[in-house]
Amino acid sequence: NLTKSAAGEAVNAIFDSIVTSVAKGNRVTVVGFGTFMPRKRKARSGRNPNGKEIRISAKTVPACTAGQGFKEAVSDR
Repeated sequence: NLTKSAAGEAVNAIFDSIVTSVAKGNRVTVVGFGTFMPRKRKARSGRNPNGKEIRISAKTVPACTAGQGFKEAVSDR
C-alpha cells in the first residue's frame, strides 16, 4: 500500500545505505540476493589507446557476488 514515489524513496534509501557502508570498507549481504564488498586492486601497468605504456595506480573498487536465490532464479529461466 505504498505510493510509487514512497516505494522509490525506500529503494533509494536502501541503495544509499549499501553504497555508504561499502565505501567505509564494510561487506553488506542481502540474503537471497547477493553480497556487496570493497575489493582492492594492485597498481599495474597498462597501455593507452595510442599504445603508450602507462602506470595504473592501486585503488579500491566495489564488487558483488550473486546470492544463491538470485543464481537459482536466473538458472531456472
